[in-house]
Amino acid sequence: MIDCLCIDIKCPLRPEITITYVAVSVIFFNSGLSLKTEELASALMHVKLHFFVQTFTLVFFPIAIWLLLKVLALTAINEWLLRGLQTVACMPPPVSSAVILTKSVGGNEAAAIFNSAFGSFLGIVFTPLLLLVFLGSSSSVPFSSIFSQLFMTVVVPLIVGQVCRRFLRECLDRRKPPFGTVSSVVLLMIIYTTFCDTFSNPNIELDHLSLLIVIFIIFSIQLSFMALIFFLSTRKSSGFTAADSVAIMFCATHKSLTLGIPMLKIVFEGYEHLSLISVPLLIYHPAQILLGSILLPSIKTWMSGRQKTLTPI
Repeated sequence: MIDCLCIDIKCPLRPEITITYVAVSVIFFNSGLSLKTEELASALMHVKLHFFVQTFTLVFFPIAIWLLLKVLALTAINEWLLRGLQTVACMPPPVSSAVILTKSVGGNEAAAIFNSAFGSFLGIVFTPLLLLVFLGSSSSVPFSSIFSQLFMTVVVPLIVGQVCRRFLRECLDRRKPPFGTVSSVVLLMIIYTTFCDTFSNPNIELDHLSLLIVIFIIFSIQLSFMALIFFLSTRKSSGFTAADSVAIMFCATHKSLTLGIPMLKIVFEGYEHLSLISVPLLIYHPAQILLGSILLPSIKTWMSGRQKTLTPI
C-alpha cells in the first residue's frame, strides 16, 4: 500500500525538481528572511566553532564509523547496510534540520546556518573523496555541476532572503510569520519523497533483522556523539556559550539527506546495491529529527539554567 501511495504521488511532486531545487531553496530563503543580518555577520568570525563542527563531522565522524564497521563486519549484518552506515558518516552537515532545531531552543541560529552552508560547500569536495576512499567507485564526480547546484539552492536563496529582509524588516517584526513551521513542512516533504524514491524500488531486498540492528546502531551513534559533543563544548576551557553548544551539537552530529542522496546517485551511478546503501541515510535523517525533538524540552531547561547562572544579581 505504501509503495502504491508513493508511486501515485511521486510523479506529480516531481522530486527531481521540487526537492532538489525548490525545497532546499525555500528552506534557505526562509532562513535568510528570518535571520537578523548582524547575527549572521557576527557568526562569520566564530572561527573556532566552525573548525570544531567541520572537523568533527568530516574527519572524526568518518574515521570513528570506519573503526566501528571493522568490528561489525565480523557479524551477520547485511554488508551493504554496513556500507550505507559509512556513507552516512561521510556526509556533510544538513541544510535544514540542524538550523530548525537550533532555532527552536534559542541556540546560535546564525552559527548553525553558517555551518550548514559552509559544510555543504566543503562536502562538495570532501564527501565524494571520502566515499571513494572508504567505499570506492569507478565513476567520475562532476564537482562543477554539484557546486553550481549548491550555489543556486543554498547561497543565492540565503542572500535573496537577507535582501528582502532589509525592505520587510518592520513588517516581519510586527507580524512574526511562522518561519519554523514553513521549514518543518518543507523538510517533511523532502523526507517523504526520498523515502518513496528508495522503497518503491522493486529490486530492493531488505533483511529485516539486519535493518532493525542498523536502526539501533544509528540511534546509539547519534546519542553517543551528541553526549560527546555536549561534554566537549560545555567545558569551561572550550570558550563556547550555551547557545554555541546547542548549535555545535546539532550541526556536528546531523547529516544531510538533501545533499547526501544526490551525491550517492552521482558517485555510485548504475551501482546495483545503491538502494541498500541509501537505506541507513534515509533512517538517519528522521532519526536525528526525532531525537532532537525529544531532547528539545531538556535542552531548553538546561539553557534556561545556564542563563540564570550567568545573569548577575
